[in-house]
Amino acid sequence: MWEKKKEVEEIKAFLGQGAEFIGKLIFNGSVRIDGNFQGEIFGQGSLVVGEGALVKANIAVKSVYISGDVQGDIEVKEKINIHSKGKFSGDVHTPVFIMEEGAVFDGRSHMAGILEEKKDSPPAE
Repeated sequence: MWEKKKEVEEIKAFLGQGAEFIGKLIFNGSVRIDGNFQGEIFGQGSLVVGEGALVKANIAVKSVYISGDVQGDIEVKEKINIHSKGKFSGDVHTPVFIMEEGAVFDGRSHMAGILEEKKDSPPAE
């Protein structure tokens, strides 16, 4: 039968509930945060912010999945997905923005670079 496509690759690092971290996180692969994080996040993979997590950071990653609370600016190469219990306050630069019913977004979304690339591309035949 049909298999559901895996959205996020295997988790390489994890910050659990009750844990707090202040600083800079740089990673490859996939990272999940269920605790509190404050600082900067840079990654060549996926960032998963779990339900109950609080992240106050400027973020630059391939993709981000938000079920907790994220405050700061985000630059995403592939997509951002704010799940139904997720909250995001800040500006986002992304080619794909997915927001489920019940999610909260307070900020600005920028997709102009993606639109300009499409305009400059020759028409498909």
